[in-house]
Amino acid sequence: MKHINLSFAACGFLGIYHLGAASALRRHGKKLLKDVKAFAGASAGSLVASVLLTAPEKIEECNEFTYKFAEETRRQLLGAVTPGYDFMARLRLGFYLYCLESRGQEKETKMKARDRVSVYVENPARNLHLKVLLASSFVPVYAGLKPVEYRGQKWVDGGFTNSLPILPVGRTVTISPFSGRLDISPQDEEQLGLYVNVTNQNILLSMANLVRLNQALFPPNRRKMESLYQRGFDDTTKFLLKESWFEESA
Repeated sequence: MKHINLSFAACGFLGIYHLGAASALRRHGKKLLKDVKAFAGASAGSLVASVLLTAPEKIEECNEFTYKFAEETRRQLLGAVTPGYDFMARLRLGFYLYCLESRGQEKETKMKARDRVSVYVENPARNLHLKVLLASSFVPVYAGLKPVEYRGQKWVDGGFTNSLPILPVGRTVTISPFSGRLDISPQDEEQLGLYVNVTNQNILLSMANLVRLNQALFPPNRRKMESLYQRGFDDTTKFLLKESWFEESA
């Protein structure tokens, strides 16, 4: 039996790309998913990993929430850092309402290390589940000044130390909206072909990736967000075809 892991990279609002990937996996990747032993992710990647594992039927609801959340953030004078705008409160409420599975199964979420929160989601109780995911998504200043507390410790976004967790056993299929040496990602054409390792992501040094980095923090309009979702879906479909994991949806 194959031992496959899925890992979703940290990427802010580009998490919409991950939702496109998750949708393709659910529709055409059942052959792959049945061999997946662990789901991993950092920041927005951990949120999508959680949805795919515990509530895949809610992917479409999560899409709609992400579009609305991005639009609300765009309307703020200074985006997420606008004084008086509680970014984390909106993320908490939206994810709780639209993206969490409703059954409170009492399994504990594993956390990699004390100094980072790249989470491995199993099926924890609903509130604990949400707290750990929010801890993995807290970017100081950008998301507020008060870190999420869990088990008496304060945590910050896993993307600062390990934005793409690779598990020690089996093959980890990596997914990122940044072009680079990854299993599923956009493929930019760059003549120099220079790569840089950014907290465990091997990404291409390109203008397109710089634009994506800006979009991760300052979300584009809905039309562009929908395009990013579709790109995630299409890139994942290509990967499934290449690896002979593709199945037509019923």
